[in-house]
Amino acid sequence: MAKIGKWIGGGLGFTLGGPLGALAGFFLGSVFDEAENIIHKPDAETVRKVQITQGDYMFSLLVLVSAVLKADGKILRSELDYVKEFLIRSFGIEGAKQALVILKDLTKQNIPVTDVCMQIRKYVDHSSRLQLVHFLFGIANADGLVHPDELNLIQHISLTLGISDADYSSIEAMFVPKTDWAYDILEIQKQSTNEEIKKSYRKMALKYHPDKVSYLGEDVQKAANEKFQKLNEAYQVICKERGIS
Repeated sequence: MAKIGKWIGGGLGFTLGGPLGALAGFFLGSVFDEAENIIHKPDAETVRKVQITQGDYMFSLLVLVSAVLKADGKILRSELDYVKEFLIRSFGIEGAKQALVILKDLTKQNIPVTDVCMQIRKYVDHSSRLQLVHFLFGIANADGLVHPDELNLIQHISLTLGISDADYSSIEAMFVPKTDWAYDILEIQKQSTNEEIKKSYRKMALKYHPDKVSYLGEDVQKAANEKFQKLNEAYQVICKERGIS
C-alpha cells in the first residue's frame, strides 16, 4: 500500500467518530483493499484522549476541500491542479493519486459542513484551523477569482471553526484584492501609528509562524510558510509606504 494508505490506516484518531467518521467509513472499504487489515478504530474513550495526527488533519482538509470545490456548481481544472500540487508536496506523486481518489469520492457525497466544522473545532487547535481556512482560500482562488458562493461557504466554515472576524478578514485579504489589503492582513487600521503597526506585526508573526503547525509534520509546516510570507510582504509594503525602518 502506498504512503496515503498508511497515512489513513495508521494515522486517524478523532476523525473515526462523528460526521467525519461516517465519511471516512464510506470510502475506506472501496478505496483500500487492505483497509480491514490495517484499520484500528479506537473506542470512544480513546478518541476523546487522542492527539490530532497528520492523518486527522489532512482528511479533515480533504472533506472541506470537496465542499468548497462544489460551492459554485462546477469543479475547475485549475482548482484540481492546485489541490494536486499541494498533495504531491505532502505525500509524493503516488500518495497524491490516492488522495485525489478520496477527494473524487468525497465530491459525490453530501458534506454536512456545519457538523464537520464543529467536530474539527473540538479537536484541532486555533493555528491549524487558521491554516485550513488559508488553504481553502487558495483553492477557491486557483482560477484567479473567488466566486461569491465559494466566499460565502468559506466564511461559514471559518465562523463555525471558531475563527474571529479579524482573523478571517486577514486571510481573506491575502487572496481577495482590496485597497488596504496590507493593513487588513495585519489586522490594523490605516490610521494606526507606526508603533501600533510594529506591535501588530510582532503579534501576527507569532500567530502565523509555521512552527505553530510543526506537530502535523514537515509538509504541513511548509504549506503554512506561504501564509507567513504573505504577512511579511504586507508588513514590508506598509514600512515602505511609511518609511518605517
